[in-house]
Amino acid sequence: MSIMKSRKLAVITLVYWFLLLYIVAALVWWFISLEKQNRQMSTYKLQELKLDDVLFEQKFYKIEDERKRKTGQYIGEGVTFLALILIGAVFVYRATRRQLRLSIQQQNFMMAITHELKTPIAITLLNLETLQKRKLEESQQQKLISNTMQEANRLNLLCNNILLASQLDAGAYKLTKTEFNLSEVVDESLADFRSRFPNRTIDNSVAEQVYFVGEELLLQIVVNNLLENALKYTPKDKPILVELSEVNRHICFKVSDNGAGIPDNEKEKIFEKFYRIGNESTRNAKGTGLGLYLCKRIVQDHGGEIFVKHNHPEGSIFTVLFKS
Repeated sequence: MSIMKSRKLAVITLVYWFLLLYIVAALVWWFISLEKQNRQMSTYKLQELKLDDVLFEQKFYKIEDERKRKTGQYIGEGVTFLALILIGAVFVYRATRRQLRLSIQQQNFMMAITHELKTPIAITLLNLETLQKRKLEESQQQKLISNTMQEANRLNLLCNNILLASQLDAGAYKLTKTEFNLSEVVDESLADFRSRFPNRTIDNSVAEQVYFVGEELLLQIVVNNLLENALKYTPKDKPILVELSEVNRHICFKVSDNGAGIPDNEKEKIFEKFYRIGNESTRNAKGTGLGLYLCKRIVQDHGGEIFVKHNHPEGSIFTVLFKS
């Protein structure tokens, strides 16, 4: 599927640039033709002049000035049209490629969202059927219930991400900023993830009483999405580190993982909507490509910035910076 799309894009690109070169060549040809015609007309006018005419010199310079003016006119109009054609061509080319890339990413999103929805629903149904049909010990029941709650939380987070992305894109979401304790938000998220993933190691260094003015729900989503990503891409036997600090009137929130890392040429792309590294049909990691996009939108709406860098010797560090 991806090979066919790449070939289709290559054919479209080839045809597009061929037509553009044809238009430019036609413009150049018309300039040459008009200039040739201009010179011929000047030559005919000069041949009609009589050498014994007292106004010969004046008429001669007048014809030459007219020829030069027309040449300058042709050059000016040609350069203007060429510039407009090239600017329009670049704009159309970039817009078309962006639209095709977005279309591919939306298709990947539909594939991912189908998997993301079906998996927790199937697990939840299986757990409920097991509880209904079998008499299990209390510990086994609690384990199944806990597992079902985790899948329900996954569905809830997924639905929140999709709904919020739609509202932000439509401009329908209005921020309601209040002062709140960001330290408590991070601590609550850590407690939730430790409960959901008891076998994972989540280290933390969270400063106390770090207050911030913003929308608490949205900042909670940022924290949750970054934690979800770190756990998703870090091997189960390796830890992740969560840090919150306030230094020099800046609030810094970091999530460090020990995964495979992110190539330098992908570091900006991962914050694009629907964008995910790799091929959707062969990718093992779950996700929809909305988490980091939402993080960037939310952080920017709160006047902050988010970026990623290498976590030596392996992995990535996602950093969110706000002014206190």
